[in-house]
Amino acid sequence: MTTSKEPTFNEEMINIYEYLHANPELSWKEQKTTAYIKNYIQRFPVCKITTFSDHSGLIAEMGSGSPVVAIRADMDALWQEVNGHFQPVHSCGHDAHMTIVLGALKILAEKPITQGTIRFIFQPAEEKGTGALTFIEKQVAKDIDFLFGVHLRPYQELENGKAVPGIYHGASRFISGSIHGEDMHGARPHLGVNAIEVGATLVQLLKGIEINPLIPYSVKLTSFHAGGESFNIIPGSATFSIDLRAQTNDAMKELQLKVDRVLKTIETLYNIEIKSEIPANLVAAETNEKAEELLAEAIIDVLGADQLAKPIVTTGGDDFHFYTVKHPSIKATMLGLGCDLAPGLHHPQMSFNKDAIFNGIDILVRAVEVTLKKEQKELTYS
Repeated sequence: MTTSKEPTFNEEMINIYEYLHANPELSWKEQKTTAYIKNYIQRFPVCKITTFSDHSGLIAEMGSGSPVVAIRADMDALWQEVNGHFQPVHSCGHDAHMTIVLGALKILAEKPITQGTIRFIFQPAEEKGTGALTFIEKQVAKDIDFLFGVHLRPYQELENGKAVPGIYHGASRFISGSIHGEDMHGARPHLGVNAIEVGATLVQLLKGIEINPLIPYSVKLTSFHAGGESFNIIPGSATFSIDLRAQTNDAMKELQLKVDRVLKTIETLYNIEIKSEIPANLVAAETNEKAEELLAEAIIDVLGADQLAKPIVTTGGDDFHFYTVKHPSIKATMLGLGCDLAPGLHHPQMSFNKDAIFNGIDILVRAVEVTLKKEQKELTYS
């Protein structure tokens, strides 16, 4: 007679990761992922679980009162071509992030909490840039004192085994636009406006936009579609997309104003109508020095001082930073984990060293413990 052997903690976490990796779901479609996480957390009676009837994602909470220390994991996958077929794929590490937060939850659930609340946020739709805003609308963040996020980092940014107490993401914005005119016969270009020529002017004027060169930024056309299969028709209409990046939120505001002026100038120059909207928008990081110090202390405690690296500045974006922009009282920062991630984030064949999962778990557990301990002391003496 044989008896089944209980998996070790590490085996359990790898099993969780492998399930999440094999079952990716797109933004706002993370129902199975939500159900899986809920089913796992229900093993821990100390956790109160909150789900939402109108969308995916969930909140788990243990303890009560102040301070409220939260950890956030993003859940959604990307839609990409893999080996000739389009499919959902976890190429941004969200499967690892969920595993890390679940591992931290398991460890913390088995330790007594004398004072304070620990909140675990499993947030959908980070890749759409709308998940955090939806959770904020649901009052998930209104009473949070400290908030920690986590993200795997590519090998080009951070050496394997090292960690950073902050990721300074930039702001990003995507503009969807359309040019409205009438098609013309190829022999009669004088009867209207060629939308392709309008697009060429748009490219040149966007390239001429300048702001403070000490702040990283970029503005570029990322798609343009005009014309059909007939070679002898001049297209009067077109659609386009513009990608804006800036390292600060103020710089993004300035870029947007200048893009708006460019579009108005082209409308006047060609006497045409241009419509535009912003389907997605991410704010730049506004991290907190105290939160960074607490996370740095946790990194040193777990990995050693030689494995602590300086915060990373990246032009990539993350909707995590909406929490602090919408609630400035929240002290937040994001843990960055070196893990030999290659070829890079959002690459369909992305891979990384799974040992980083356990580094992330231990660091976040320690960060929560350190934060609760120090905040409780301040509350006691205040």
